[in-house]
Amino acid sequence: MRVRKVVFPVGGLGTRFFPITRAIPKEMLGIIDKPLIHYAFEEAMAAGIEEFILVTRHGKDSIEDYFDYMFSHSDYFNIKVGSICYVRQNEPKGLGHAVLCAKNLINNEPFAVMSADDFILHPESCIGEMIKRYNGSNMVATMSVNRNEVNKYGILDIEKEEDDLVYAKSVVEKPSVDEAPSTQAIVGRYVLSGEIFEVLQNLAPGVGGEIQLTDALLEMIPTCGLVGFKFKGQRFDCGSKKGLLDAILHVASNDDNLKQVIDRFYER
Repeated sequence: MRVRKVVFPVGGLGTRFFPITRAIPKEMLGIIDKPLIHYAFEEAMAAGIEEFILVTRHGKDSIEDYFDYMFSHSDYFNIKVGSICYVRQNEPKGLGHAVLCAKNLINNEPFAVMSADDFILHPESCIGEMIKRYNGSNMVATMSVNRNEVNKYGILDIEKEEDDLVYAKSVVEKPSVDEAPSTQAIVGRYVLSGEIFEVLQNLAPGVGGEIQLTDALLEMIPTCGLVGFKFKGQRFDCGSKKGLLDAILHVASNDDNLKQVIDRFYER
């Protein structure tokens, strides 16, 4: 079955960016002239996604306002999508809970999940390349991280590797350095079976007292499998100040006019 829908979990508090995220959703923080959510939206459009589901919450109205403007100026923004809709997440209970909030709009189809925090510059579309390789098994984007950073990610326990695909026999959410089975980490791109909702709605809270998507992926390995896609390109963790600044400087350095500003700064 073709992957037509994407879920954007945008209900997080953005505490690492307080106080600005008291007024502005972290997904609306800008990389030069576009917010993070816009870049993720473009990546999904390039993948042929038709239906966009944003799981939002109180205080995130500016995201809806932004997309209202985009859709009413579709010629300028080159929007070619079927629909966009919003689901409210009453409180942030983890990524798994955010995905579960979209259950009634997925209708048991395979679907994509994208985190705008994970800004990925890919030669094509990272989620698009994943959709091309999707074969019914749950799929996650993965990258190799330093071992001292494994406690920030879901980490795959690898059974075998074939080119840019990694087949997992288990997955551990935010393990310690000593307990991590590998350094192959999950980042914010997923292509999932619609069957995951049956698991999520019966899942007990995990790390941090939240409903962890990785726990659902782990439970489904015996019946559905779990495949990691080692994407090409560069990923920036824009959920952190350092990562956002790094992304801004990277994009600016690839623009002739903006690069002049960076060059002048380093000449001082």
